Amino acid sequence: MRIYLPSTLSALAAALRAGEVAAPACAFTVTPTLREWYASGDMEELEYAAMTAAARASLRLLAADPRAPRRRVVLAAEVAEGATTRGASPDRAAVVVQTAIPLERVMSAHVDGVEAVTDVEAAVAALPAADAGDDDARFTVGGAEGHELLWYAGSELSYLFG
Repeated sequence: MRIYLPSTLSALAAALRAGEVAAPACAFTVTPTLREWYASGDMEELEYAAMTAAARASLRLLAADPRAPRRRVVLAAEVAEGATTRGASPDRAAVVVQTAIPLERVMSAHVDGVEAVTDVEAAVAALPAADAGDDDARFTVGGAEGHELLWYAGSELSYLFG
C-alpha cells in the first residue's frame, strides 16, 4: 500500500543517517473514508489528494522546526497492508504507521523547488491565523499549495543534500 509521509529536509537528512523513517509516523493514504468522500475520483486522483494532505502537514512540521529549510517534503513509501491504523486526525486520508520504514521502501520524495521558499515561509507564518478562520491567512497558505512539488526517485534522496 502506498503512503505519503509529511517531512522536512532536516527530518529527511536524519532519516538518511538512520537508514529509516522513525515510527510512529503520521502518514496519508487512500483510506475508505477518502474513497467515500471523493467517490468520483480514480486511484490517481485519490493518491494525489492524499499526497496534497501530506504536503499540508509538512507545513506544520516546518512551523515546529524553525531551523528547517522552508521547503515542503513528502515521502512516498510502500508498506504492507495493515501497517497503518487510523489516527486521531480529522483528515480523511490520515493514518499512523507504527513501525519504522526502511529507506528502501521509500519510492520517491516530492520536494518544493527553491522558488517556493518565500510562499512556504509566508504560509508557515500564516498557519495560526488560518486555523483561527482568517480568510486572508488561508489564502496565504494556499499560495504555498499552488507550487507543485518536484519529484525525486528514492535512489536520489541523497542528491537533495549535495
